Amino acid sequence: MRYATFAPKSHPSSDDDSYEVLDITEYARRHHWWSRVFGRNSGPLTEKYSVATQIVMGGVTGWCAGFLFQKVGKLAATAVGGGFLLLQIASHGGYIQIDWKRVEKDVNKAKRKIKKQANKSVPEINNLIEESQDFIKQNIVVSGGFVGGFLLGLAS
Repeated sequence: MRYATFAPKSHPSSDDDSYEVLDITEYARRHHWWSRVFGRNSGPLTEKYSVATQIVMGGVTGWCAGFLFQKVGKLAATAVGGGFLLLQIASHGGYIQIDWKRVEKDVNKAKRKIKKQANKSVPEINNLIEESQDFIKQNIVVSGGFVGGFLLGLAS
């Protein structure tokens, strides 16, 4: 895609201002957004750090993520399981009565709605998966360290 810039050429060939054509796609390839945000020395990790540093960085961030995932997962499982247990005890003791037909109807309605939404968002999910795969391929050392650290974080 090409667009004309608004700066006149230094030597116009006629009295009218002539404009230089700027290829935006090529400009975007050469000037990544992170260069504008973080400066010229920022870029892919493989250009800046040694393999050992990349593995350590990936491992530490992976361990932190795995540790947090483990703690939050335990908390969520305890809350959901405890809530379900309390509902069952209350139902069995006669404190509450559950209309199981209505629950089944509402669950089936929610399943149909989720299935319909899932079919609409398939291209977005595929795009996210492709971007993730590209990132992992470009940063395979950091990604490997992250996965190892994540598994260690889950185990600790």
